[in-house]
Amino acid sequence: MTYRAPVEDILFAMRHAAGLERGIESGLYADLADGAAEAVLEEAAKFAEARIAPLNRTGDREMARLVDGRVVMPEGFAETYRDWAAGGWLGVAAAPEFGGQGLPVLLNIACTEMWNAANLAFALNPLLTMGAIEALTAHGSDTLKATYLEKMIAGEWTGTMNLTEPAAGSDLNLLTARAEPAGDGSYRIFGSKIFITYGDHEMTENIVHLVLARLPDAPPGTRGISLFLVPKFLVNADGSLGARNDLRCHALEHKLGIHASPTATMIYGDRGGAIGWLVGEENKGLACMFTMMNNARLAVGVQGVAVAERAYQQALGYARERRQGRATGASAASPIIAHPDVKRMLLEMRAKTAAARALCLATAAALDRHHRAGDAEAERIAHEEASLLTPIAKAFSTDIGIEVASLGVQIHGGMGFVEETGAAQHYRDARILPIYEGTNGIQAIDLVTRKLPLSGGARVAAMIAECRRSAEAAAAVNEPGFGRMGARLGEAVDALERATRFMLDNLKARPDTALAGATPYLRLFALAAGGARLADQALAARAALAAGETDPRHARRIGDARFFAENVASGAGGLEIAVLEGGEAVNAAFQDAAE
Repeated sequence: MTYRAPVEDILFAMRHAAGLERGIESGLYADLADGAAEAVLEEAAKFAEARIAPLNRTGDREMARLVDGRVVMPEGFAETYRDWAAGGWLGVAAAPEFGGQGLPVLLNIACTEMWNAANLAFALNPLLTMGAIEALTAHGSDTLKATYLEKMIAGEWTGTMNLTEPAAGSDLNLLTARAEPAGDGSYRIFGSKIFITYGDHEMTENIVHLVLARLPDAPPGTRGISLFLVPKFLVNADGSLGARNDLRCHALEHKLGIHASPTATMIYGDRGGAIGWLVGEENKGLACMFTMMNNARLAVGVQGVAVAERAYQQALGYARERRQGRATGASAASPIIAHPDVKRMLLEMRAKTAAARALCLATAAALDRHHRAGDAEAERIAHEEASLLTPIAKAFSTDIGIEVASLGVQIHGGMGFVEETGAAQHYRDARILPIYEGTNGIQAIDLVTRKLPLSGGARVAAMIAECRRSAEAAAAVNEPGFGRMGARLGEAVDALERATRFMLDNLKARPDTALAGATPYLRLFALAAGGARLADQALAARAALAAGETDPRHARRIGDARFFAENVASGAGGLEIAVLEGGEAVNAAFQDAAE
């Protein structure tokens, strides 16, 4: 089934879950006024639908392949990427002084959803490049910026992130790649890296690798990690490409999904050392890399939304066409969409996708306020909001990506389990996302141990209060379409408040208890915050209908918010119990390694 970009739904969420209209009025989003946001999204949607989406199935079948030391991409990928880059899409949010457009993160994230929904494997390449651009812009020397950023922002060169090694996955304390000073300001890099997305390809003339490595006298652990820029081809003083650097793609992984994305094992320093340059300060590389990783964490969350949207669209189309069984009162076989349980599954797919989209866009808006507010205190608060929301947006959105794709397979029945329909590809592709850029368990630990204590807990308290206001506003609507939306959402907020107090009380006193409940706590937070964002959209849809608008999507938005509150957020109580009471059972298990 073809993909249709949900531009109106994305715009509605930008306006009413992320504050686009308020931002335009205040001047925060002055560059998105007068229909600018709509125009950009429409153009992004056209390219996603017409050019990127048709490559999704063919890329999955053809796969990226390593042939005689060269990575061969599926047919159409290189040409489509070059046309996409020529449209300036890599520079939407990049710095204008290097050729970027300097537009808000909110707009870029909205575009990112559509490109990833069209073809996740294709969109992984620019996703990593955007992160590399941000890291280099924030931490690179003037010389590195002048040499590399313009080409990267133009899409002529792509970027990668090299963290993981065979013996060091998420634990970067075990990192062994080394860097030796060459005496001329450059370094020689030695070691191997695994799971490097788009580590090699021939779609662009150069690839800029950002590589974590240790200097000879570096302190142990993560305090002794530095970041280096290591290009595939060296760059001459006049900007032209020179000799091939001492690095190579040793192998490509054979993966469950995202087959068209080359996931490379990279070898550095076979012939005397790959030439690289320090990014940021010595032994401060992890902080520099986290600039890229935080960008990538939100983008990966959006990938979860994207796969969920694509899976929902396909399941909806199938449910309308497939006839099986008789619905109540029918005299012949009915489309399966007429059956209540199929309706339930479709509603769950749509409501979870909408909630995840709202959380991701709200996170992007917080990042924009951090960069654009113009007031130090407002920027500090926005930074804390973005920091708090990022692990929630990443983990919840990628979790529901799998859940929604799985429901899509279920709706297809047996035809979903075979490859011909394409439903299985969405499920396979989605499975990597909770692992990417820090597993979702790591996101939950980060949320509980680092983000909840921000400003002594004041930031999380303010966000809970905001969720409560949304629940109370929904509860004040005495209309059948709103059902028990406000009441159920209010209960979820109450559960979140109690669980948050428990977490803050136990972080130091009983840290293992807090850690054992971190994942259910993150899910609880997402249900309350996501439900609140959907309630805000439902209230806006109600106001639009009262003003005479006839868009049928408004009634659907109210219905989705109600369903989420009554059927998804209603699970908050069980999650609260898991947080408050489940830690003892977790920590008592596996005391003996032989268990």
